Amino acid sequence: MTYVSLTHYASAANCPICGAYAKFEWYYTQVVAIRTKNTKDINNMEFGICAHCNSYTIWVDIRHNVRERDYRMIFPFSGNIPVPNDDLPDDIKLDYKEAASVVNLSPRGSVALLRLALQKLCKHLGEKGENINNDIKSLVSKGLSPTIQKALDSVRVTGNSAVHPGVLDIKDDRETAVKMFGFLNIIADVMITQPKMINEYYEFKVPEGDKIAIEKRDNKG
Repeated sequence: MTYVSLTHYASAANCPICGAYAKFEWYYTQVVAIRTKNTKDINNMEFGICAHCNSYTIWVDIRHNVRERDYRMIFPFSGNIPVPNDDLPDDIKLDYKEAASVVNLSPRGSVALLRLALQKLCKHLGEKGENINNDIKSLVSKGLSPTIQKALDSVRVTGNSAVHPGVLDIKDDRETAVKMFGFLNIIADVMITQPKMINEYYEFKVPEGDKIAIEKRDNKG
């Protein structure tokens, strides 16, 4: 299912905390004076509650203008970043989540962490994990899809520019950083999740006799 980012007042979306596609209920904020018990609305803050995990997101209107509202999510800090692919190794998930936690504060720092995650992912895929460019070259020689190669190089180049500023400066470009999270999940899906699903089906569903016949077919010179 496609990840649906949560927007202000959305009736349903993927929760930025639990990741599930769920309904959301929205509430505005009131404060109560301790001594007088008077209540007062806080007109620029609202909460979105996930029906699946009961966690809340906090939104603030940055314009403070009744006619032109512009609510931005300020909690969780990761905003609408999709959760990491379940099949990523745990250490890479930690890098991904750390990158998500700082994306609003430092897009540049976020993509630098994603580049580190990519380096670890290349090693997980059987490469040396010492030089991402060489690892990608090796994967291409093994038949890597040109589309996935472009995704790998996009994260590599963007993350490298974040560490060593050059032509591309993403210091204030959150949108670029957000795209890198999507690319890393796409890479994980194609390189890990899809082969895993296919191999599991082949291993447990294809009869042994058919496997032998397939092997003989493929070994014919």
